Amino acid sequence: MAAPVAARADDEADPEPDALAFGLGYFDIIKQRDGAAILNLEYRSDKKLWVFKPMFGMFATSEGGFYGYAGIRMDVYFGNRFVFTPSFAPGFYHDGNGKDLGLEVEFRSSVEVAYRFDNYSRLSLGLAHLSNASLGDKNPGVETLTLTYSVPFSKLLGD
Repeated sequence: MAAPVAARADDEADPEPDALAFGLGYFDIIKQRDGAAILNLEYRSDKKLWVFKPMFGMFATSEGGFYGYAGIRMDVYFGNRFVFTPSFAPGFYHDGNGKDLGLEVEFRSSVEVAYRFDNYSRLSLGLAHLSNASLGDKNPGVETLTLTYSVPFSKLLGD
């Protein structure tokens, strides 16, 4: 049996449409001192900037935390069904009654493994890390684990 071969991330034949992603997960999955439920909403553009695609989103925690971000992502395909997606996004964080991350400016780096359906929707599991890159007096960082379903805009609009 042959091993799967990863398609190039900058493949010009990439037909991925723009999508809206809905995620549900857990905030502070590693340390679990200030854990909370997390609800994520993200726009994933179909436009390419070299091998990267723009994205922007936000999440809210059950403790009143909020993070808004904009950044880049890169899809790496393993056959037609599996997609590995690293991403990076700076943003602004408000802790609400939750974990103090030391600064309003935070950087989100994440990886996601997805199963892609025939209609280009995806079901994925993602792990993200938020950190202020030691720009603040303290930098505790936090990890989130999120189950996400992304739907192409054409499907949301009934096209």
